Amino acid sequence: MASDPDGELVARVGAGDRAAARLLVARHVDKLLALARRMLGDGAEAEDAVQDTFLKLWTHAARWQPGGAKFETWLFRVAINACYDRLRKRGTVSLDEAPESPDPGLSPERVLQNVELSKSIQAALDALPPRQRVAILLCHYEGRGNADAAEILGIGVEAVESLLSRGRRALRASLGHLRED
Repeated sequence: MASDPDGELVARVGAGDRAAARLLVARHVDKLLALARRMLGDGAEAEDAVQDTFLKLWTHAARWQPGGAKFETWLFRVAINACYDRLRKRGTVSLDEAPESPDPGLSPERVLQNVELSKSIQAALDALPPRQRVAILLCHYEGRGNADAAEILGIGVEAVESLLSRGRRALRASLGHLRED
């Protein structure tokens, strides 16, 4: 098994090294925030979930054992669980996600179409069962391979492929009305 690129930093965090913690945060925060935003549909709540994830890193780093799963895999699993916890507490998923900043070259009509399309896609993702949604997010939005997603989710590759297949099928059915003839 290849060496874990985060292994030394995690060990240093476990010994109380704040600089190592800052390096790990800098290395992983953007990926975790992107995933949490997609799962939760709310930037502030995503930031809270990622903050909870890094607090767990700080409090559990001394117990992390190298040689098993990569540290990044563990970190993604913690972040996903933090998002699941927030979704359970909330009961429903918010669909009030505003677009980032519109392209200045787009017409107002096209911007509105893009906003509506984004809302439709987010609503379809939100309607998926949580495990299907996370599999889709990891593989399609985060660019993770099936084996990596399986390790993060703690399931087999075949189970990830099944989740992806069912998720894609549900998305096609939910978003079929958007296809242009």
